[in-house]
Amino acid sequence: MNLSLQLSEVHTASTVSIAGSKSETNRLLLLQALYPNIDLQNVSTSDDSEVMMKAIQTSETVIDIHHAGTAMRFLTAYFAIQEGREVVLTGSARMKERPIQILVEAIQQLGADITYEEAVGFPPLRIKGKKLLNSKVSLQANVSSQYISALLLISPKLENGLQLTLEGELTSVPYIQMTLDLLNHIGVKTKFDNNYIQVFPRTDNPEPTTQNRQPTTITVESDWSSASYFYSIIALSKVDTQITLSSFKPNNLQGDSALIEIYKNFGVETTFNNNSITLRKINLQPTTYNLQPTTYNLQPTTYNAQLNNTPDLAQTIIVTCFGLGLGCHLTGLHTLKIKETDRLQALENELTKLGAIVTTTDDAIILEPKTVINSDIKIETYNDHRMAMAFAPLALRVPITIIDAAVVSKSYPNFWNDLKSIGFQIADTL
Repeated sequence: MNLSLQLSEVHTASTVSIAGSKSETNRLLLLQALYPNIDLQNVSTSDDSEVMMKAIQTSETVIDIHHAGTAMRFLTAYFAIQEGREVVLTGSARMKERPIQILVEAIQQLGADITYEEAVGFPPLRIKGKKLLNSKVSLQANVSSQYISALLLISPKLENGLQLTLEGELTSVPYIQMTLDLLNHIGVKTKFDNNYIQVFPRTDNPEPTTQNRQPTTITVESDWSSASYFYSIIALSKVDTQITLSSFKPNNLQGDSALIEIYKNFGVETTFNNNSITLRKINLQPTTYNLQPTTYNLQPTTYNAQLNNTPDLAQTIIVTCFGLGLGCHLTGLHTLKIKETDRLQALENELTKLGAIVTTTDDAIILEPKTVINSDIKIETYNDHRMAMAFAPLALRVPITIIDAAVVSKSYPNFWNDLKSIGFQIADTL
């Protein structure tokens, strides 16, 4: 499905309901499998979460998680502790190109029996579940936080818990903290001190009422990553308009709520009201944008950000900057090269088609300020949901076409309907 998009202006006041966070949901689905007394509300409707749920519930010996990278990593750890069960965990052609050796070796340090079915270091994996007796693991700190979270999620079930030493500079700390907070919520004691994390076995928890005796209901907060595209829409809007999104709260576990501060730079104000947020355009002239001083000797109309903790926002931010005629220098993005696609290369490809001047490194992407945007460009999505959604707001500037638009179902199945509800003109094209 290819979709053409255009929009003269967003409806003056719109309301959109966003489903539960994929990141929270997938962590909680694994914890629910380990501790069935957990009851989940407002779970994600994404393909990734559906895949995760089915994989946990199936009795099949070959489990295909398709494009779901989070599921691959979390389930590798989960099946490693399922005593007496043997599975082959596989996925799409792209999944078989995504490295997993660092995680496999970390779980093997605990005593896991995991082997490679094809290329060493990549899925598919043959996992023979067993009781893991070791408790000490060390790995590089700058790897995907999902590797770290996979270890943390199974650690309360380990006889001696987990002592995890992270070597080097930490990446995506909010996602690690999210995992620890969810463990705390179900009664697991944890410590996070600099580059050392300890998770105690749940049976050692001094609070007996929080163990497998009392039901625990957890309501998943709506997805801040999904909210990012509406921040971009408001930033690119030419008039004073607003969009209300539900359900969100000020005190949340998701690192991507950094959007609130980031998008102040692009004239977007966030207001909390009960369980919703309202986004409003407050600065209408480019000269009023509160851009940070440059440290890279770039033009003064360049936005600079270090996104180690929020790499999933990079695509949205750089497209916003391009649509506003601003330059952009984003760093801390090394994990984007092993996502659904090489996101840095994909961004360079598609922004260049639109007339942008872009350069990338293994860790960064740089966009030069430019006010002209090529019209009627077809945006390739590379089987990446975030490519489709990040470029969609540009329809406020020029008509564009999104190729393979259905890819958004990976994280936000209702995305195109929600855009229509706020005024986007969307048509299916050949």
